[in-house]
Amino acid sequence: MSRPELTGHASLFYNAREARKYDSSSRMVGIQREITERALELLKLPSGRPSFILDVGCGSGLSGQVLEEHGHVWVGCDVSRDMLNMANERIDGKREAASAQPNNNSDSEEERMDDDDDSNEEEEEDSKEQPSSGDLLHHDMGTGLPFRPASFDACISISALQWLCYSNTKEQIPKKRLMRFFSSLYQVLRRGARAVLQFYPETSEHAILISECAARVGFAGGIVVDYPNSTKAKKHYLVLSFERAYTAPQGLTGVEGALLNEERSGVRVADKDPRKNGKKQRAPKKKKGGGKTKEWILHKKETQRKKGKDTREDTKYTGRKRPTRF
Repeated sequence: MSRPELTGHASLFYNAREARKYDSSSRMVGIQREITERALELLKLPSGRPSFILDVGCGSGLSGQVLEEHGHVWVGCDVSRDMLNMANERIDGKREAASAQPNNNSDSEEERMDDDDDSNEEEEEDSKEQPSSGDLLHHDMGTGLPFRPASFDACISISALQWLCYSNTKEQIPKKRLMRFFSSLYQVLRRGARAVLQFYPETSEHAILISECAARVGFAGGIVVDYPNSTKAKKHYLVLSFERAYTAPQGLTGVEGALLNEERSGVRVADKDPRKNGKKQRAPKKKKGGGKTKEWILHKKETQRKKGKDTREDTKYTGRKRPTRF
């Protein structure tokens, strides 16, 4: 399956049908929630008070829903009107549900003085549906962000930044669009704020281009890679800060990350060059007739395990030649 970025403009790819499919997919909802939770963890927002967060490429509002659950106020912008329509339906639904709930503030003075009744009222208030704290804007982030300077406490972006690395017309130059986006992001964030932008680079050159443009406008930080050795769980997060001494944290490494047993810093965007540590280890080759040697089979199974796939355990029968038929 080709990348969505190669099919054309994002507003054309995420049409009404694709937006409905995207928003109703339980798999996409789970992935968006997991990535947004990780982005909030990297932001390290102060606890105990809500923050005003910008969600760039908010899509159907799945990430904004997670922000609301954490008590934050957010503004989302996206280039696809159909995706914004889905997000608007979610926001209007929450507001209608909150306004339709009965008002229980007309209790008598005797009930309010009763401690048990007070505790019950607090539980009822907690269980009430709260209205949405989000707002939406139809806008292309490649043209810059149209907000006042120092408006937001933080910024997140989920699966959107890589779209700026592609051009659909002669006027769209990826580097210029990235520079416009990062320069405007630098202005609309308050000093001391951070930004966490999750993206899917097609090549290491795209990741380098993105990080260089962010550094050129004045941001510090770098790219955090979670689960770098997993083809499915691997995620790239561009973590930005105004602090000059700030360094991006280490990425998460699970079972997949521990297999290669190599150190990775948060700002690296390319794999380690194997030639620096001696000769490059080559994979075992098959036999001339196309047969598979035991070394080739063991190497293949080890590669499958590193990718997280179910693979049978090695036994004394692995790679053993079967007897010929009668």
